[in-house]
Amino acid sequence: MTTTTNSHLTRIAAPEGVAAGTGYSHVVWGTGRFVAVSGQCAFDEKGQVVGEGDAAAQARQVFENLRRCLAAAGATFDDVVKLTYFVTDVADLPAVRGARDAVIAADRLPASSAVQVAALFRPELLLEVEAFAIVPAERIS
Repeated sequence: MTTTTNSHLTRIAAPEGVAAGTGYSHVVWGTGRFVAVSGQCAFDEKGQVVGEGDAAAQARQVFENLRRCLAAAGATFDDVVKLTYFVTDVADLPAVRGARDAVIAADRLPASSAVQVAALFRPELLLEVEAFAIVPAERIS
């Protein structure tokens, strides 16, 4: 069983008897304030779609939107305990992982779920990502 702990979060990559996943932790828990971030899509600050037809560009915008939402709650990507990916094509997951890996360290991977959906609420959107985080007590004001 591989376990990593920082100041307020513990991650178990593969509990005993569970096959290790690639690119996520099976279990994450912590102490502090719980933060839920609604699913983010590839919209810029004016509500325009970024990267139409380009999963990598959309993923980068989604993770930038997540970063801004987390910051509004006093959180960072280091505090994320769970990501849920909704993609219209699972072939886009490598692009999504690339955007995630640019902002989340390999030793701090959250629990994750990925779901292929028939469509999102606008046809030009390729993915949506929601996040759960725990802000440590020392950063709660």
